Amino acid sequence: MSSKKRSPLDDLSKTIIELLQEDGRRSYSDIGRVVGLSEAAVRQRVQKLTDSGVMQIVAVTDPMQLGFRRQAMIGIRVSGDARLVAEAVAAIPAVDYVVVTVGSFDVLAEVVCEDDEDLLALLGDSIRPIDGVLSTETFIYAKLQKQLYNWGTR
Repeated sequence: MSSKKRSPLDDLSKTIIELLQEDGRRSYSDIGRVVGLSEAAVRQRVQKLTDSGVMQIVAVTDPMQLGFRRQAMIGIRVSGDARLVAEAVAAIPAVDYVVVTVGSFDVLAEVVCEDDEDLLALLGDSIRPIDGVLSTETFIYAKLQKQLYNWGTR
């Protein structure tokens, strides 16, 4: 018996997700034609997928074009429960991505800031004072080479 976990999604739901990853504005009637369902059935499936948290439909922006000139990944070393630190970091508005890791850092946080002053203030005023934060290391993004959201459902 394989230890590989089965996806809770059927093939129709996976196809709907993949079609929306290609174009999040694709109409339900267009999706229905591809998968062989009515527009109402597609709408119901999409609602179920979003309500359950399996997927989100969002607009992805280019931070540079919105005036946010500094993006960075911050590695955080923690004393104590990394999950508590991650929770506190996740509550900071400038933070858009947080993961608890098991490598050289206990938490990784991606941040989007207006400029270097904004980044310094974020580090000094919001992240480093969190209980349990031992140290941080900042990796400033020089160029975003690739960022895709269409990796499918595998």
